[in-house]
Amino acid sequence: MNTAARHLPTDNLAWFKSSYSSNEGGNCLEVATHTSGIHIRDSKNPSEPVLSVSPSTWATFLDRA
Repeated sequence: MNTAARHLPTDNLAWFKSSYSSNEGGNCLEVATHTSGIHIRDSKNPSEPVLSVSPSTWATFLDRA
């Protein structure tokens, strides 16, 4: 699996979270798609490092989730 936790310039990414997530401080992840891969971050700590995975790794994760 090709994953990396790193700091990314997040200004140009369109982040979204599940419609099942609430704004009540729960444990939520945000996801952004980009040509460089799929990027995942903690919605409560958006300035922290981002986990990046390849599109095929993300697809495998979704198939198995």
